[in-house]
Amino acid sequence: MAPKDPKQVADAASSGGGGGFFASIASSLSNFGSAMSKSVNGLVGYEGLEVVNPDGGTEDAEEEARKGRWKQEERDSYWKMMQKYVGSDITSMVTLPVIIFEPMTMLQKMAELMEYSYLLDMADKTEDPYMRLVYASSFFISVYYAYQRTWKPFNPILGETYEMVNHGGITFISEQVSHHPPMSAGHAETEHFTYDVTSKLKTKFLGNSVDVYPVGRTRVTLKRDGVVLDLVPPPTKVSNLIFGRTWIDSPGEMILTNLTTGDKVVLYFQPCGWFGAGRYEVDGYVYNSADEPKILMTGKWNEAMNYQVCDSEGEPLPGTELKEIWRVADTPKKDKFQYTHFAHKINSFDTAPKKLLASDSRLRPDRMALEKGDLSTSGYEKSSLEERQRAEKRNREAKGHKFTPRWFDLTDEVTPTPWGDLEVYQYNGKYTQHCAAVDSSECIEVPDIRPEFNPWQYDNLDAE
Repeated sequence: MAPKDPKQVADAASSGGGGGFFASIASSLSNFGSAMSKSVNGLVGYEGLEVVNPDGGTEDAEEEARKGRWKQEERDSYWKMMQKYVGSDITSMVTLPVIIFEPMTMLQKMAELMEYSYLLDMADKTEDPYMRLVYASSFFISVYYAYQRTWKPFNPILGETYEMVNHGGITFISEQVSHHPPMSAGHAETEHFTYDVTSKLKTKFLGNSVDVYPVGRTRVTLKRDGVVLDLVPPPTKVSNLIFGRTWIDSPGEMILTNLTTGDKVVLYFQPCGWFGAGRYEVDGYVYNSADEPKILMTGKWNEAMNYQVCDSEGEPLPGTELKEIWRVADTPKKDKFQYTHFAHKINSFDTAPKKLLASDSRLRPDRMALEKGDLSTSGYEKSSLEERQRAEKRNREAKGHKFTPRWFDLTDEVTPTPWGDLEVYQYNGKYTQHCAAVDSSECIEVPDIRPEFNPWQYDNLDAE
């Protein structure tokens, strides 16, 4: 028998019962009217644009349209620039002003997932196959707290990298392996797990919003038993890009499958409804390989996740109780970019290895200038880096060469995703060898002297 709607069970659990639910993403994206929206009508040149107030109803849309980070003249300018892209993938085809950026790159954003890596350690340690999925899925839920930030991270330069050590025993490396289409690859390892990801974002610009589709493959291998976990996350919608206060939601389904046993966890991110109803809520079940529910899960991705053992109908077992598995750590108050303490560590050299690669994101001059609040310098440096990247491409193509990633290799594997096929990059182990060589060397790094940012494979760049 199919389990009951976990949302109803979850509501019962909070008062002595059990479970949770989290709506399908495809229907949520096509019917995002669950959140209250209204066209920006009556404004010449803005017909059809929708404003969504996540905390209100349709009557609040016009008032909401006057809010947000942009002045009216800025809205006019950005809409004139962006309107020709409606319906298009704008992942890398639009040059955007640094005022909407945060001082972090997409490669660093990949590393931010590691904040609660102890959950994967626990997944490796437990002997319970279903609790293993509770821990692992909570790990993947935890990153959504960081993803609610509305600032855009910098697109990495081809060949750019990010390294992280000194956190939970992790060694992490990510690299920008392709520019068109933009693709990143990442690898993390501890004594308990390895984490491998190939990421290629796909977007659809809708005027005052953008749908973001996570075309990618994420695999976690738990070392004790060799268990392999595969993640399919939900897409994300960013609303009120030009009119209103920008906000983010990820309504839909997350599936984490144990490829070794066939067990899985299916979690549903509730779409935001009237006056914020359902916003942030995540609910679902851990299933065995026969699709029988074993554990119900419920919570909010911006607060905490809970679990409770259930019967074959999804009802909590008598004598059990709802237990907390993860909670968001304390965060800085009134932080300009809504950074967590861990996000600040990602930008810090405290999490860098003793001999940092010159291609590391921390060293980007545009990122460092923005971190200091110097928007003018940041914008200039961003434009300079983008032009230098174009110059390197001309140089490379003139020589008939192809870009070759340093730490990841392109495989022959093409994996299907709900949003298109993906070419898979594989960690080649060379970074592990590099770290071993650095550790065994007697070089002494001067703490206050950092290398100049240099992701380039070709040094002779004649920018035309």
